[in-house]
Amino acid sequence: MNPHQSRFLDLALARSVLRFGEFSLKSGRTSPYFFNAGLFDSGAALSELGECYADALEASGLDFDMLFGPAYKGIPLATTLAVALARRGRDLPVAFNRKEAKAHGEGGRLIGAPVRGRVLVVDDVITAGTAIRESIQIIREAGGEPCGVLIALDRQERGQAGQRSAAQEVTAEFGIPVHAIAGLDDLLSHADERPEIAEHKPALVAYRARYGSQPE
Repeated sequence: MNPHQSRFLDLALARSVLRFGEFSLKSGRTSPYFFNAGLFDSGAALSELGECYADALEASGLDFDMLFGPAYKGIPLATTLAVALARRGRDLPVAFNRKEAKAHGEGGRLIGAPVRGRVLVVDDVITAGTAIRESIQIIREAGGEPCGVLIALDRQERGQAGQRSAAQEVTAEFGIPVHAIAGLDDLLSHADERPEIAEHKPALVAYRARYGSQPE
């Protein structure tokens, strides 16, 4: 596991973004863990998270021109990544969308920089892929070209049909890579170093065995 992945998982634990127990998911499954990026809710937490995103992005080798944050959680995530990249000497444009088009003022669905060139979508997780598909459509309609997706946590969990995860489905459908700071496999590896995760490892392993996607 890379250092930024360990830092990210430790941050998620410290901020109660990553919790363990029994959680009912929208899919109807009962999960032994839950990830809520909305609890990265302070300047310090977002700053550290942005650095983790930036490290993951550099490790990916992805080529891109600007960032796009899907409403709503993607907005602060793309923003904090942009700040982290600026600190490293790369000042990039950022845009995001509204859930509903604005009829007054500047109008429209987009806020921020003009959408053009190779656009990287930044979000927290991919559940069903709905927000990502919508983002790809918005980017293309605005004249940009989606070049990839960067998420915080990949649950590596197959959808309701087939063996692919939502992230794998996005790649197969649109031909763009999906990168994550860390995935469930990394969480399982980290469990050997953190006692507060280790006690939940058997449940995580069982869940992975039952619902985990197949590597491609």
